[in-house]
Amino acid sequence: MNAPFPIQAILLLITGVVYYVMIAHIIMSWLINFQVLNTRQPLVYQIWTGLTRLLEPVYRPIRNILPPMSGLDLAPLVAFVGLMIIRILIAGYIHF
Repeated sequence: MNAPFPIQAILLLITGVVYYVMIAHIIMSWLINFQVLNTRQPLVYQIWTGLTRLLEPVYRPIRNILPPMSGLDLAPLVAFVGLMIIRILIAGYIHF
């Protein structure tokens, strides 16, 4: 991506880091739910709680808006799509 402005480059870097943290959290949640990973293992537990603490402030407002889905948490999907929209806007349409 071409980022001619420093602020735009910094915002793209920050959203890029958030992107990878969200991907790691989503994949790890699948692995935990399918019992590939066990949160009783200290390393898995530390990584899981760290990622959850980082992303919970993002997910909580979305969970408050979305209706309950009987055990299905769509907050990460909504947050991920929102992050992609923000990255597209920063990369291509916002000119500082």
